[in-house]
Formats: sequence, C-alpha cells, structure tokens
Amino acid sequence: MIDEYGRAIDYIRISITDRCNLRCTYCMPEEGVETVPHAEILTYDEIGRLAEIFASLGIRKIKLTGGEPLVRKGVIELVKKLKGTDGIEQVTITTNGMTLEAQMEELAKAGIDGINLSLDTLDSRVFTKITRRQCFEEVMRGFRAALSHPEIPLKINCVPMGISGQNVADLAGLAKNYPVHVRYIEMMPIGLGKQFDFCSEDSILEELKGRFGEYQVCEEKLGNGPAHYYSFVGFQGKIGFISALSHKFCSSCNRVRLTSQGFLKTCLQYDIGTDLKVLLRGGASDETIRDAIQDAILQKPSGHQFTEKTKEHGEMHMMSQIGG
Repeated sequence: MIDEYGRAIDYIRISITDRCNLRCTYCMPEEGVETVPHAEILTYDEIGRLAEIFASLGIRKIKLTGGEPLVRKGVIELVKKLKGTDGIEQVTITTNGMTLEAQMEELAKAGIDGINLSLDTLDSRVFTKITRRQCFEEVMRGFRAALSHPEIPLKINCVPMGISGQNVADLAGLAKNYPVHVRYIEMMPIGLGKQFDFCSEDSILEELKGRFGEYQVCEEKLGNGPAHYYSFVGFQGKIGFISALSHKFCSSCNRVRLTSQGFLKTCLQYDIGTDLKVLLRGGASDETIRDAIQDAILQKPSGHQFTEKTKEHGEMHMMSQIGG
C-alpha cells in the first residue's frame, strides 16, 4: 500500500489484548486501567480474516503486541494461523518476558520469526520500582530461554526514563556478551510517559562511547521498523535507537497499528483511523473492508506533532490500550 506521501506501508502491529501482568510506571497507573470486556476484543478468527485482507494490500510483516500478548490464551495458535497466511512473510512478537520461559518452545515450533523483549534495567530493585512487580528473575529466565533458540532473532527494548539507578548503559552489555540487539526507545509523550524526563539518543550514545569506546554507523537493515543501529568493537550484537523525537523518522514510516478492539491507527500520536470491528461484525464484505483500510492509509498523517504546542486529534489512551 502506498499512502498520500509515497510511503510504502508493509508492516502492521496488531494488539491482541489490553491486559498486562506488569504495571510499568510510564504505561499505566498502579491500579491498572479499566480493561475491555473480552467480547469487545477481536477474536482470533477476526484477526486472521483481517490479516488476509492486509496481506492482499501489501502488508508483509506482522508484530503481535498488547498489553502483554502472551497473557492471552491461544496465542500460539494465532501465530500458526498468521504464519500460514499467504503474503505474510514475518510474524514477530513483543513481550515483557514474564511468561516467555514457559511459552518459548511452543513459539519456536509455531514458527515465530523474532522476539522483542522489553527490559528497562538490569538492576532488580529498579526493575521492581518501574514495573511494580517482583519478577526480574522470571524475565531473565525468559531471556535465557529465548537465547536457547539462536535461529530466532532476539532484541531487547529499553525505554530510558531518566531515573536514578536505571543505568541504561548496562543493558548495552547484553549486546556485547550475547548475540542480541539492544535498542533504546525514546519516551513517547503519550499517557503517563509525559511525566518522565526526555533522554535523547545523542546523550545515550555519548554515555555508551565513554564506556565501550568508539562506534560506527551500521548500514545494514536489521528490522522491520524505524530503528537504526550502531556497531561497537567486540560486540556480538548491535545497539539500536528508535528516536521519534530527536531523530524524527516520519518521512520513512512504513507501519500502521490495529488495536485489540479493531481500530486501525495510522499514526501512534493521533486518534484518527477507522473502526474495522464495526465492519467485521456488521457483515461487511472483504472488499468493503479493503476499501476502508485503503482510505485510512491514504489519510495517514505526514508526521507526528509531539514537539508542537498545538496538537489536533491527540491520542488520549494509555500505551497499553493502543498497542504502542
């Protein structure tokens, strides 16, 4: 699919649940958020049907997200279903790692093409402070379980928060000691993320340089999304950045999002898009749904306005609710 600005849209993030077993401070309040009744969440059959339609329009890569996708029952069967969809070349998943150890073998058998593990610190006490859960060891066991499948690419996602003890440079050591890529994702000013200090890519690179030495820009394409990477001498993996604010990449954006309730979001910042669940459950034909998707993507914004004082149609939901 080509949008109004000539960008080829071939990647979709599909949220399969708004539920999560952590309570990360930049994602949701300690008491959690009001979850959506299960009947309002897309069924796996509905997701499968939409995947076929998306594939017919040129979507080639799917990322399963949440909330925490591994808390939804039957996720392994969904992976198999999506892997069997004509035109879909990759199915990957993002997870907080809490139950990854128990599900890793089945994910591998289902053919998962990649895993993104969210991990914001290697300090167990700070981890508990961020997530409001004492489960650091469970997450690290999930990390090791994923490492036992070297054929499946593993990436670590860290959101620098500017808090004492997070020590984000420690995470880069994982890319030195293991064949994994570590990516730093700039805090998005959405929901509770607005209350944290902004940590730029340049400042983190300087910290990494002071600790690990000189780096080189990596020209190789290492993923489906907007991350760009650097190489450090002696590292088995690469260091990546997703820097939506300090290094705006909207001009090359290739992705859209589908929320767990079936709303197609064409840009993370905005609340605009189209409700595909209404069409699905209203008896619409594949052709009608296909036309609605194309119309929405043609109206995909040219870029975000996070740095602008005036913002129209700003997203008001928490990140867990939109499958950020």
